Amino acid sequence: MTTSSSATTTALTKSTGSKQRVSYFYQPDVGHFYYGPSHPMKPHRIKMAHHLILTYGLYRQMECYRSHPATPDEMSAFHSEDYIQFLGKVTPDNLRGYGNQMQKFNVGEYTDCPVFDGLYEFTQLYTGASLDGAVKLNRGDCDIAINWSGGLHHAKKSEASGFCYINDIVLAILELLKVHARVLYIDIDVHHGDGVEEAFYCTDRVMTFSLHKYGDFFPGTGHIKDTGAKEGTGFSVNAPLTSGMTDEAYERIFKPVMDKIMEVFQPGAIVLQCGADSLTGDRLGCFNLSLKGHAECVRYTKSFNVPTLVLGGGGYTIRNVARCWAYETSVCLDVDLPNEIPYNDYFEYYAPDFQLHLTPEQRENMNTEASLESVRVDLLTQLMSLKGAPSVQMAEVPPDFEIIKEDAAAEKERRSTKEDRSGEGMNDGGVDDDTRSDRGKTKDGRGEKREHEAELAG
Repeated sequence: MTTSSSATTTALTKSTGSKQRVSYFYQPDVGHFYYGPSHPMKPHRIKMAHHLILTYGLYRQMECYRSHPATPDEMSAFHSEDYIQFLGKVTPDNLRGYGNQMQKFNVGEYTDCPVFDGLYEFTQLYTGASLDGAVKLNRGDCDIAINWSGGLHHAKKSEASGFCYINDIVLAILELLKVHARVLYIDIDVHHGDGVEEAFYCTDRVMTFSLHKYGDFFPGTGHIKDTGAKEGTGFSVNAPLTSGMTDEAYERIFKPVMDKIMEVFQPGAIVLQCGADSLTGDRLGCFNLSLKGHAECVRYTKSFNVPTLVLGGGGYTIRNVARCWAYETSVCLDVDLPNEIPYNDYFEYYAPDFQLHLTPEQRENMNTEASLESVRVDLLTQLMSLKGAPSVQMAEVPPDFEIIKEDAAAEKERRSTKEDRSGEGMNDGGVDDDTRSDRGKTKDGRGEKREHEAELAG
């Protein structure tokens, strides 16, 4: 789209009312992993959100897929091979033999990234779901892809950080860049999306937009003057905020900056990280957003009708994380949910009110009118200085990684059976007649499609 003003952009790109196709990616085992008794990160929140999505009946209105576990080669598209190999080998039982590597890769007892049972499998599951979503979007099979287990935005190329081991976001963006000249990354987690920004800091093909708490707060990056380097100068957009952010204050920054980004950058795809630690009452966060204020960012992003990958992220009051992601699933589907939480396996978590929506705390917003206006003006000025959307010489689109593997496997199979076909057809319909992989494949080779509640209840 080419427009002369932000207002025109908004008018031209907002949803016309047509229903957007939504795909949902989930692995039943992803909520079973455990960082440890005192660790604030609880993968169980993903399963809680999933059960709300089931009991609210939202699964009926989207295509639900059991995602594939990411392979080492897929994860090595961004991460270093020695780091991937280390994650694949280290366990709670053998970690004493990996002392030097644990220090090198920032993993272990004295970090915020512990070694726990099934660590590597956990990274494979949440990463594979994000990659599957990106592939679906690239193929035009859906308009919105959702993976609430993803969004681990702090992981670096050769280093774990902030509860994050593999940066599924970077890997998904790299997948999207195979088809789209420009990708926009939006981060509404209370923490700065440092791992994603760092990965794309020197390119103009990815713009990162992060709204976060800044100042004596993890990870300490995301100053408003951190705008990118080399070809990426101006394409890192940081909104540093402080404690107490309200729905209204958040919207005053998010919407005008989004309008200008869409006007000048014109992304072909969007990745939206929906970290729920920016909600009111979070165990680690310090913002004061309601579910509706947080989800308004999802609604507004969706209204531009650009293929969008929606991911999870932070969030440490797990009953509120589940509330948030179930509600934001309904926003993606344009479905209104009743405020009464339906009975589900984790119903008691939502006591005492058993209501979906949260009431913001009575606390002061430390972001003043003047400070918010200063951030807004500085970011709009930064964006206006860009010389329009960068162009890219696009070559032939590289194949999906799964297709490469399947073609190789098919060629190997063809060679192995070429010389001996005397028994061909003798076992048709027999127990060994199904030559698909153990994982099973749909027609597009991305895992087993699940449409029934019982199959995904996990």
